[in-house]
Amino acid sequence: MSRRTQQVADELRAIIGGIIQREVKDPRVGFATVVGVQVSDDLQHARVAVSVMGSAADRQATMAALARAAGFIRRCVARELRHLRVVPELQFMHDTSLDYSVRINEVLRDVAAERAANPPNLPDDAP
Repeated sequence: MSRRTQQVADELRAIIGGIIQREVKDPRVGFATVVGVQVSDDLQHARVAVSVMGSAADRQATMAALARAAGFIRRCVARELRHLRVVPELQFMHDTSLDYSVRINEVLRDVAAERAANPPNLPDDAP
């Protein structure tokens, strides 16, 4: 990824995050956070990774609402990004990395609790 593409992606992440928080009025859009943006080399397409808190039904409703609002969000981005000739087509994707890290923390906490309750029997000559 070129430096220019990375700069556009970072700028899009900040702008889209603000638009979702302040300007999208759809009640189905819950607590959604823009985690990252991947922009194609020709700056025609952007994949927006969104992390959504809530139940599976809430996540699905939020992603559907964002997909429906993609045109509105793109127009808002166009107002703020005047230096781009063409504003990328936006595709919203659910990011599961936060869910994965929460699950790993739960497993580690369970292992630590089990180890505290049942300490391992080590031989006396162990270092």
